[in-house]
Amino acid sequence: MLQEGSEPMTDASTIGERLRAARTARGMKQEELAEAADLSRDLIAKLEQGVRKSARLTSLIKLANALDVELSALVGKRDRLGTDRDGGSVLALRDAILSPSFLPDLDDGYDGEPTPVEELQAAVDAAWHAYWAGEFGPLLARIPGLVAESRLAHSAFGVPAVRVLAQSYDLGANLLVQLGRNDLAAIASERAIVTAHGGNDELLWATMHGTYSWLLLHQARLAEAERVAGEIAARIEPSFSSPPPHLAAWGNLLVTALAPAAAAGRDVSEYISMASAAGERLGERVPVFHTSFGPASAAMQAVHAYTVRREPGKALKAAGRLRPGDLQGISQGAHLLDVAQAHVDARHYKTAAERLLEARSQSAVWFRHQVLARDLVEGIREEDARPSPAVRSLAHSLSI
Repeated sequence: MLQEGSEPMTDASTIGERLRAARTARGMKQEELAEAADLSRDLIAKLEQGVRKSARLTSLIKLANALDVELSALVGKRDRLGTDRDGGSVLALRDAILSPSFLPDLDDGYDGEPTPVEELQAAVDAAWHAYWAGEFGPLLARIPGLVAESRLAHSAFGVPAVRVLAQSYDLGANLLVQLGRNDLAAIASERAIVTAHGGNDELLWATMHGTYSWLLLHQARLAEAERVAGEIAARIEPSFSSPPPHLAAWGNLLVTALAPAAAAGRDVSEYISMASAAGERLGERVPVFHTSFGPASAAMQAVHAYTVRREPGKALKAAGRLRPGDLQGISQGAHLLDVAQAHVDARHYKTAAERLLEARSQSAVWFRHQVLARDLVEGIREEDARPSPAVRSLAHSLSI
């Protein structure tokens, strides 16, 4: 990725402008970048000219790796909280995650009586609820204190506080990915895994790897993302008599491995088949460590896979298997973005705009942070000489 001492890339407003800026900073011609990324020069030229139909995820991942920059640098993933911070700051979250207390024989000077684990768990549960509701501003203000209190409890109580500390780190990692701070998220995720490893709950430890795999996907490290989720899924593969949470944790890792496999253009039918079987066996959504898995989870990821592969017919058919209420909050929002992409690919622009409005209704703050939402709205505007009020409203909410 961008090496120490390199010039930072300018904040351009489109993928094409960011791509051109990164290429120019590397002193590369389009032909040289095409060869390094194993793509055509014509594709790169179209991207830099702003032809959005050319901006497929698989191509952008190859370009990011060839340019030695984060994928987020090309797609414009960054903190867009604006005035919705509710007093929180990324720097405060950074300081909480990077506390020296994680190092042997050091502490961060956090004084006071440790909070009882039961009270902390209730606070962590409430914070995770806020995350899935897309309440990122208040959450940013809340997590640093949760991490610090959970660390103190872990120091005082040991194993009984492993879960609250691991989940606090994991929550920070998830929020930081949403805000485009992948490197800091990686540290938080690693600390969640290390903390969970010191406990006695293998499912907690395994679930923390799901976040790490998702983070690797956002860093365009597709093979590693699939390997992490796939290997941990194999390690905890349930038996016929395993309880539902065990099956749910396994199913979640399967669909987590599916996403990078689809982005890499690999066949994901086996993942879909196994995840669907797991969902059918459960028969309903089963919560497990602030995630959940059920029949809808497998269908949702199948939609995502077909959307990434630009197979709108299959994506929309898979979407038809989901019922109202199967998904909630930002999970529903993410699914609706995939459905909107499928409709755009099928040239159903009016329907795509309707799905985008539904996605925004899940959380306006979360919606602002979605690169796909921006890309879709800009693409629809390019196709329609007279954008509808819905499209204008979406563009206004995304500041484009």
